[in-house]
Amino acid sequence: MPIPPRLSAALLLLLATGCSTIGGSGPSAKAIGRAARPGTAADRGISVVPLDEATARRAAAFARAQRFADVFGVVAPTSTVIGVGDVLDIAIWEAPPAVLFGATPPGANIGSAIAQSAGIPQQVVGEDGTITIPFVGSVAVRGSTPQAVARTIVARLAGRAHSPQAIVRLAQNDSRAVTVMGEVGATRRMPLTPRGERLLDALAASGGSRQPVAKTTVQLTRAGRTAAMPLDAIVRDPTQNVMLQAGDVITAIFQPYSFIALGAVGQNAEVPFEGGGISLAQALGRIGGLRDDRADVRSVFVFRLEHPEVLDPEMARTARRTAEGLVPVVYRLDLGQGASFFTAQDFGIRDRDVLYVSNAPIADLQKFLNIVSSAAFSVTGINNAVQ
Repeated sequence: MPIPPRLSAALLLLLATGCSTIGGSGPSAKAIGRAARPGTAADRGISVVPLDEATARRAAAFARAQRFADVFGVVAPTSTVIGVGDVLDIAIWEAPPAVLFGATPPGANIGSAIAQSAGIPQQVVGEDGTITIPFVGSVAVRGSTPQAVARTIVARLAGRAHSPQAIVRLAQNDSRAVTVMGEVGATRRMPLTPRGERLLDALAASGGSRQPVAKTTVQLTRAGRTAAMPLDAIVRDPTQNVMLQAGDVITAIFQPYSFIALGAVGQNAEVPFEGGGISLAQALGRIGGLRDDRADVRSVFVFRLEHPEVLDPEMARTARRTAEGLVPVVYRLDLGQGASFFTAQDFGIRDRDVLYVSNAPIADLQKFLNIVSSAAFSVTGINNAVQ
């Protein structure tokens, strides 16, 4: 028996409704791929980059170049050099008979007299880099060592004092210090010594990090340059525990690392990871991998705001950038190729990356067939009821 016209219209309405309501977890691979066509990347504001061995190597090389040892290099320990604001302790001795800094009592035996000493009040190095000493006058000390200042004092007293000797000690070091702040036990300025303090020494002297090591980022600023590394990575790699220099600013920042997983994966969620970092292969493992019934193995995407230095120079020159100078990039990995699993092991996931796997075209077709089948059975049931 033919289907009545009204029921046919109902069937067509159900099919049209089904076609317009097929759900999805995000854009299709084709929609993302359109942004990679010539002339469209700049318009759409993103660049699509195939994730191959060369791309993974460029990303890894850039990450290595951001480490403290590479950014700041190897420096020698800070020598004891006097600067503005330092406080000096000065003691001057004069052999008997003391002329300037002591007096021999009348009738005393000169042979039994002892050397006389004079304690000079603590001297603060002024803005002009000088201090003032009785019978010596103004002495330029900025940039000199305590031993050099002592020799200058003795030379100035020659011919006036009897066999003078001087000892100069740096009592308070304010000009050669580093500042430690942020998520530490106590914010402080730590003076540097000739021993050569390192980054972890400064953190320990400030009470250590108040947050777990795996969730702490250390930022180091020196001479206008700033770099940041996970504290966990610094602890595991001693070469990143760099020698400090005067004026360094160390900031401990509480920063839990995470990436977002979306699409045809085992678990859609924000996934935390350690400060030491994880690879793309590890990230896929933590979210249960790809869904066999939905995932397009050729369309694994990583959405990232990337540094221009990581990209091909020609792409970096023409790509759109954010206000911070970063480039919106989509890395595409084809897991249909066996070598891609090695690439996934070499490519590191960064904080706030978005990992997205699109649906396979057959999955969308299956959804449509299910809707058509459901609609057909519904119409058939209605038809039977009418009969």
